[in-house]
Amino acid sequence: MFNRLRDEIQYILRRDPAARTGWEVLTCYQGLHAIVIHRLTHFLWIHRVYWLAHFISYFARCVTGIEIHPAAIIGRRVFIDHGGGVVIGETAEVGDECVLYQGVTLGGTSLVRGKKRHPTLEQGVIVGAGAKVLGSFTVGAGAKIGSNSVVLKAVPAGATAVGNPAHVLIKSVGPDSDSSAPIFSSYGLTNSPNDPIAKALRLLIEQVACQEQQISSLQASLKQAGIECEISKDTGKFNPDQLNKLVE
Repeated sequence: MFNRLRDEIQYILRRDPAARTGWEVLTCYQGLHAIVIHRLTHFLWIHRVYWLAHFISYFARCVTGIEIHPAAIIGRRVFIDHGGGVVIGETAEVGDECVLYQGVTLGGTSLVRGKKRHPTLEQGVIVGAGAKVLGSFTVGAGAKIGSNSVVLKAVPAGATAVGNPAHVLIKSVGPDSDSSAPIFSSYGLTNSPNDPIAKALRLLIEQVACQEQQISSLQASLKQAGIECEISKDTGKFNPDQLNKLVE
């Protein structure tokens, strides 16, 4: 037990630049406190001491601001950073070395008792602040969920998902890749420009700009042929560069 606690403290020290000493983490990090108490409540739950497990879980939520259902499965070296407002539902599963920031919800969308209703996070998943992962699907190993995203369907391993509803931006190097381990990304942030929605908008803007040029050429040709073409005065000049900046 003490070896496991030491392992989790060392993981927090590696992940949080604000953490200075193991003693500071042990005494001041509510995310670690919530995980340690959950170990106890989960033990009681699987031994069918339901009321006591739930009561201790309720006490932990009052003290730490983190609500973890006693039935939830939490892996090793899970780091809940800052912690306030984190909710982990009954059938949720959180894999080893996952990082959850404040305000994260691993919730369910079904009211059917006894079935898997909450998400499964595989190893190394990062869930940014305020993100909501809702439903009984899997977020693949090494995936990242951007802050304030609402994830309603499975996310592939190594992918980054952002938005409401969330959509996949990129598929990066996963933890099982032959190359070096992926760089840790705080709050699930990514510098990749590969947003599919932004790409689609840029293509539409380029298409409109091309059509504008074709229409101008046609108007010039008609004018040279002596055919007058009435142009609406309300039509402003299309500026594709300005619109492209809006979707960056």
